[in-house]
Amino acid sequence: MALQSMTGFARREGTSGRGRWVWELRSVNGKGLDVRLRLPPGLERLETDVRKSIADRLSRGNLQVSLSLSVEESRVEVVVNQDALTAVLALRDQLVGIVDPAPLRLESLMAVRGLVEFKEAEEDEDAVAARDADIMAGLEAALGDLRDMRRQEGDALGKVLHGHVATIETLTSTVERDPSRSPQEIAARLATQVAMLLDGSSGLDRDRLHAEAALLATKADLREEIDRLKAHVAAARDLMSKGGPVGRKLDFLAQEFNRESNTICSKSNAAAVTAAGIELKVVIDQFREQVQNLE
Repeated sequence: MALQSMTGFARREGTSGRGRWVWELRSVNGKGLDVRLRLPPGLERLETDVRKSIADRLSRGNLQVSLSLSVEESRVEVVVNQDALTAVLALRDQLVGIVDPAPLRLESLMAVRGLVEFKEAEEDEDAVAARDADIMAGLEAALGDLRDMRRQEGDALGKVLHGHVATIETLTSTVERDPSRSPQEIAARLATQVAMLLDGSSGLDRDRLHAEAALLATKADLREEIDRLKAHVAAARDLMSKGGPVGRKLDFLAQEFNRESNTICSKSNAAAVTAAGIELKVVIDQFREQVQNLE
């Protein structure tokens, strides 16, 4: 599976019967899958199916999904209020001999409010079902377009992330190879520091001072941090090669990268190691920022 960004846009439109529909999908970063859906009045029945289709295709992102529907060919039908017509005819019979008995004309009946109503002709169940099916097929196509766009951006992000991981690996090797970490260098530095302390105070216990110096040297060793950074580099590359919705896992690894770089900076006793540790923090921040865009 390929890496996918959470940013994308898709638009699909088509016709079904007398109706023309348009889907628009916009996706941005999100911690989970948050869908804001807008359907035309009368199509609320599609909401459950629409949300299911989206959840089947996407796992993360803030989505704005809208459907518009317009009627391209109007069909008007006349509806006669039978109760009102019966009342009008009954009134005419009651008024025989009182008012003009001339036969009722169509224009007279049309003038009676509520007697005749013109409205858009309703489609039969088969036509409605066919239109709903066409609309849902259009949604599937739009979701496919959105995934394609997110996948293309995910490919570009993947290249950037691989570059960051390679830089992290290089800086880790820089720390590992720094001369200040060699046993000889550590021993020489500690010996110099112990000698300076002993020269400055005759009351210090030489053996105790050497023991404390050895303990400090052990605590300052960076072997564990270096090994963990190497393991995190391998894990990040494995996740990116597998692809799919791995954004959360890579974000966790970014936190682990940052933890190790902080420890290296705090333990460092050499300018070169401190500089590499600071550069590590910069690259890791860039890595994490880009990871926020991945599904």
